[in-house]
Amino acid sequence: MAEPVTPSETETPRPGPGPGRRFPWPGGLSARLLLLTVLFVAIAGAVILPPALAAFEEQWLLDRVRAAELASTIADADPERRVTEQVSQQLLDQAGVVIVALEVDGARRLVLPAEPRGLKIKPPYLVDLRRQNPGSWLAAPFFTLKSAPGSMVRVMAEPRFRQEAEFVEIVLPDAPLKAQLIGYFGRLAAVTVFVAALAGGLIYLSLNFLLVRPMQRITQAMERFRAEPEDPAARVVVSRRRDEIGRAERELDLMQSDLLAALQAKARLAALGEAVAKINHDLRNMLTSAQMASDRLAALGDPKVAQALPRLERALDRAITLATDVMAYGKTKEPAPVVRPIPLRSALDMAAEDSGLLPTGVALETVIDAREQVQADPDQLHRILTNLLRNAREAIEGAPDRGGKGKVFVELRRADGMSVLRLSDDGPGVPERARNNLFQPFVGSVRRGGTGLGLAIARELAQGHGGDLALVETGPGGSVFDLTLAGAPEPAPEAPAEPVKPKAKSKP
Repeated sequence: MAEPVTPSETETPRPGPGPGRRFPWPGGLSARLLLLTVLFVAIAGAVILPPALAAFEEQWLLDRVRAAELASTIADADPERRVTEQVSQQLLDQAGVVIVALEVDGARRLVLPAEPRGLKIKPPYLVDLRRQNPGSWLAAPFFTLKSAPGSMVRVMAEPRFRQEAEFVEIVLPDAPLKAQLIGYFGRLAAVTVFVAALAGGLIYLSLNFLLVRPMQRITQAMERFRAEPEDPAARVVVSRRRDEIGRAERELDLMQSDLLAALQAKARLAALGEAVAKINHDLRNMLTSAQMASDRLAALGDPKVAQALPRLERALDRAITLATDVMAYGKTKEPAPVVRPIPLRSALDMAAEDSGLLPTGVALETVIDAREQVQADPDQLHRILTNLLRNAREAIEGAPDRGGKGKVFVELRRADGMSVLRLSDDGPGVPERARNNLFQPFVGSVRRGGTGLGLAIARELAQGHGGDLALVETGPGGSVFDLTLAGAPEPAPEAPAEPVKPKAKSKP
């Protein structure tokens, strides 16, 4: 489509929001759904209107072209091709055009005369219906609506009744077309708004009923459960829906049941823990008094007392260890580790000494260089290693065919920025009944009389370091544990040799 002769009016841009402003997006899901429904319906209407207006204008112009083409056949029906001015004007008025022309064999010929009765025709703008791209076809109605008053339009189209012609050309005022477009636009806009409002309302109500209301019920159930978990009314009401909402309701109901059971168990454990702490405190005082009494008995020198005393001391040691482990595990949370590079070989030696490992009994063997380091909290690493080494020693000493002798081998590996300590012993292995609950407190004990707290505490401390403690393998040939710690520090530099001081010369 060619540019119109008269310049189009420019539109004043609307002021946009300031740089510090933001779109007032509603917080509720229902309000957002309503806003999005209105927005999408408006976009759909805006997409529908331009093609409808373009199709209406094209059909209206084609109707004028066909009417003018029929009028031209009447004019050419005169053998002498002489049509009076009155008849010509009537034909033009009936067709609603000013000029009708045909192009035959490359020559353009006026079929009906131009400028009748002194009518002055303004320079028209062109609409070629023979070939239009989608852009010009969609923009044509808007050029017509924005054209200046009194503008003329020149239309070219393929002939239907005059097969000898190459095209038919007419010129007509665009005022009737503009009036028809405005009327059609109003009717189309009203129908579009009605249909869009009806469809949008139905979509909004459907989505609100199917999605928003159930989500509000689920959210309110979670809020009530969070405020008062023990209230039966706080539980979510499970519907019979089989879609995602129904699955969410069922999963939330199961989660609330599990949480309620966990909270009840936690409350019982808290009450039990307070009672155990009080009992344990008094028990430790009594065991301390009993240990002091055993020391006095040992000083008597009685052979019978000396014979029974080691057994009594072992029982007291186990009781004190049990009381200490229970108190340590009863803490709400272990303190955060203060990690730093520490020599691993010296940490192993100290843990072996505190665990009762001796060269003549259960011995510690390692090929770890004295300069190797790990990133750990010194106190917590000592507790981890002591628990592991003590468990290995007690397992070996408890085997009747070992005679209290064995070994624990420790090696260090680096992998993906982590330090992995592998502790292997040649004991009898972990019993089948204890493997599944090995790291569970109070149920993972391997030996009789144990609490199962040692490995549970050791694993908790290892996880606090960003690592883990795991049983790799076990069997009649022994057990293998992997202690993983985050970080892989470089070996410590060798200390420089002290300079040899020269001997002082003796005075003569």
